[in-house]
Amino acid sequence: MKEKVLLFDLDGTLLTGEKTISPRTLDELRRCREKGYIIGVATSRSAGNSTRFTVALSPDLVISDGGALVRENGRVIICEAFSGEETSGIIACVREVCGNVSITVDTREGEHLRNYVPEQDALEASWGQSSFNDFSDFAESSLKICAEVFDEADAAKMAEALPQCDCIRFTDGFWYKLTRAGVNKESAVIRLCEHMGITPADIAAFGDDLADIGMLRLCGRGIAMGNSCDEVKQIADEVIGSNDEDGIADFLHKYI
Repeated sequence: MKEKVLLFDLDGTLLTGEKTISPRTLDELRRCREKGYIIGVATSRSAGNSTRFTVALSPDLVISDGGALVRENGRVIICEAFSGEETSGIIACVREVCGNVSITVDTREGEHLRNYVPEQDALEASWGQSSFNDFSDFAESSLKICAEVFDEADAAKMAEALPQCDCIRFTDGFWYKLTRAGVNKESAVIRLCEHMGITPADIAAFGDDLADIGMLRLCGRGIAMGNSCDEVKQIADEVIGSNDEDGIADFLHKYI
């Protein structure tokens, strides 16, 4: 395989349904690293929430917060944050358009904040440490804001009212990710390539959700998981086994 960088989404891709990386996948990734491949993660999770799942992997590159934060070997090389004033304004706009919806904020300092009490302990545990904040007078710098909007018409109005944001839905629920306009996984890949002196053609990217489409289209090889939504499968160069079937391990074993 000509691509020398392997870039993986986390949820629904590198992580199984149990939110772990399978032993077979870890073994294959270690073998790839021994052969000189660079291993990276590209996730909408915050930096803190992604780290707890990648300790065993120890990736060389981490794109987190939907593309707002990029680290190389632990060092921050890209940070696209909203100012405190911008964060406050976005939250106010979401509430004005959509009402009293559930909101989360990933701060620049690494905190994951929410304005609701989770009903599912297991789900909350999978997202790591978080703190309650009603955001009534919140004005801290943030990397990513998410809002749970059940009404599609309201979600469309929210996106229209926030042209300063990149807005995309996660298909496993009704949550919408808000980052700075033009900040997403593919924009992070482009800037990372400039930093590393490589091109997107040097990267094989793996994903399953709408937020991965731009990245899969951009990179030299875009690989969709078997559990991907149809929109991802349609644009992928290849569709492999699901995240619960060691699809990544089988692919790496076959091609590397």
